[in-house]
Formats: sequence, C-alpha cells, structure tokens
Amino acid sequence: MRISAAEPKGENWRSFRHRNFRILFPANTISNIGSWAQRIAQDWLVLELTNNNGTYLGLVTAVQFAPVLLFSLHGGALADRIDKRKVLIATNIVGGAASIGLGFLVIADLVQLWHVFLLAGVLGISTAIDAPVRQAFTSEIVGADDLPNAVSLNSANFNGGRLVGPAISGLLIAAFGTGPSFLINGASYFFVIFALIKLNHTEFFHQDQAKSLGNIREGIAYAKARPDIYVVMIMVFALATFGLNFQIFNALMATQEFGLGPASFGLMGTFIAIGSLSGAIGSTRLERFRTTRFVIKGGMLFSISILVLSLLPTFATYIAWLPICGLTALITLISANSIVQTSTDQVIRGRIMGLYLLIFMGGTPFGSPLIGLATDLIGIRATIALCGAISLCASLFVWIKYRNKVGTPEDISVAAVLKTANGN
Repeated sequence: MRISAAEPKGENWRSFRHRNFRILFPANTISNIGSWAQRIAQDWLVLELTNNNGTYLGLVTAVQFAPVLLFSLHGGALADRIDKRKVLIATNIVGGAASIGLGFLVIADLVQLWHVFLLAGVLGISTAIDAPVRQAFTSEIVGADDLPNAVSLNSANFNGGRLVGPAISGLLIAAFGTGPSFLINGASYFFVIFALIKLNHTEFFHQDQAKSLGNIREGIAYAKARPDIYVVMIMVFALATFGLNFQIFNALMATQEFGLGPASFGLMGTFIAIGSLSGAIGSTRLERFRTTRFVIKGGMLFSISILVLSLLPTFATYIAWLPICGLTALITLISANSIVQTSTDQVIRGRIMGLYLLIFMGGTPFGSPLIGLATDLIGIRATIALCGAISLCASLFVWIKYRNKVGTPEDISVAAVLKTANGN
C-alpha cells in the first residue's frame, strides 16, 4: 500500500494519507448535505400535506426505515461476498432517482401523500443495502490501523452535512417550497458515483483470507457469542428508537409549541449539528476510551439531555440546548460504531455491520409511528420526556446487568469465538 510522504500524517487526520479516502470524503460531504436537506424538506412536505399531523409524520419515517428490517442483513452478506464498490454505485443510482422524482412531483404541483410514502420506501431500500456495504467498505479504503480514525472522520463528515443541509433547506423551503431540496439531494448522489468510479482499486486493503462463504446465521451466532458487541447493539437500539427522533421532535416543537416556520425548523437541525460535529471531531481524540462501558455511560448522558430538552420553555433555550443533545449522542454512537467495526473479524465484518444497522435503524419503523401517535395524544413535550425516560431506563438496566461482562476476547476470529461459544 502506497502512502505519499506529502500526505497528511496528523494523528487526528491520518486517514487522509490514503488517496482513495481523499477522493471519497468530499463527495460524501456533498451527499450528506443533500441528505439532510431532503430530510428537512420531506418532513415539512408531510406537515404541509397533512395539516401538521404528527401521526403521518411518524408513519413516513417508519416507511423510510422499514426496509432495514428486510434488507440490511442481506446487504451485509453482499459486503462479505461481492465487489462493494459496484453495490454502492447501484444503490446511489436508485437513491438519486427517488429524490429527483419526488422533487419534480413537488415542482409540478402533482405531489400527493402516497407519492411521499412510496419514494421514501424506495430510498429506504437503497439505504438499507447501502449502509452496511459502505461501513464495511471503509476498511478497504483505509485499512485496519486507520479504521477507528476513519469512523470518526466519516461521522464528522455526516454531521458537517447536518450543520449545513438543514439551514440551506429551511431557507429554500421558505423561498421556493420543498422541491429544490429534493433535487439538490438527487444531484448529490452522482458526486458519490463519480468518486466511486475514480477510486484506484489497486490501493484497496483487501482481506488476506479468502472471502467468507458463511451465511447470515453465522453472523448472528458470532454477535450472540460476543457480549461486548451485543450490549452495544442493545444500547444503540434503545437510543436510536426513542432518543434519536429529532426530526419529529423539532418539526412539531417548531409548529405546535413555538408557531414558527421552515427556516426556524432548519435552524434547529443546524444547532443539533453544532454539537454533533463537535462530538465527531472530538471523538478522534477519544479512541483509547472506546469501550462498551463508555457507550453505556454515554447513553445515560444522552438520555438525560433529552429529558432536559422536554422542559425548556422558549425557542431560544430549546435551540441553545440542542448542541448538548447532539454532542452526547454522537460521542456515544461513534464509539459504538467503532467498537463493532474494529473488534470484529474482517471476514465477517459485513454481516456484523448489517446486523448492527438492523438493530440501529430497525426500531424506527415501530417507534416512529408510536411517537407520532403519542404527540397527538399527550403532546410533543410529554412525548419527548417519555422518550428520554425510556432511553435512560434502558441504559441503567444494561449497566446493572452487563457492565462486568463486556470485555473483548483476545482472539476475535470467527473460529475462536464460535468454538468458545459452543464449549469446544
């Protein structure tokens, strides 16, 4: 593997030593901005079409994440067996087409609620396959030694998009409606496709072993035999299903509690991103602290931040606290992602990341409709408080039950882990 002497060597930026990472990173930045712009626009479009109905907002979110239940494990299996770059090109083509199609429907004033449901589902299928493949692909771009750093930088990239995308989308919606935000996101996918084509395959870090031909069940058995991994998955399930619902929380706080418009809604996303981006950048210095115990403690802090959020009385105090929520969430989730990726045998990493993402996003199709319904029944503030309380109780339970059972085994190979689990 060739690394130029002129390339960056700073500890916090060491993944940029790799040419392929330098090509893909800016393309992902553009794509992330587009994705966050679409999230704001899609939520606002649903509220416009349903007269600020929280139940429909939750249902559309559920439809977009439901494909994770069906496809993420298969996406992980694909990552272990076939050319990841070709899969990523295909998923980006589908995602771009769905976004552009919705944008044209809005601009032509033909959009109906069922269009939003349908195209959110198509985008969800693309994402469900793309996510585990993309996660596993990172190790081929930077290698095992730089993988923890790449996870942090990619998270910073994602949240950099969250810093810019919602603000841009809020201003565009106020001036032109939701259509341009969908078109921007659709176009952003093609930057990623071009970057993937430009990658130099001779510089990939390929596995030394032969490709694993094991099935999905082997991945599940491996995770079940690793308490340090499945406890992380329990934590991200609880936090993502109940705590990470800022799109619903903010949309309804902006409209129902504060009586504000799309620009203010977009500004809320930007304030979350200030904390999230700070957490992502800061996490590059926290690699030595990344343990399963650290994830549990981070989950407690994040849950408390959500409880506080539900009590803040004004728009100014609400948005001032959002960076704290973003900071605690991202430090916790980056640690969780890094633990799963770096402590897993590379021959099975795709399937484990597929399982991780199934757990991470798989609760959303069930949680979002319930959260949306709760906002209509008990109000948005009480719903935020309830979500924070559930996340906190889950974190405390995990801490009490598992805190002394989450050490990483000395040998993380598939054969050793499964042999130990089977008592052989």
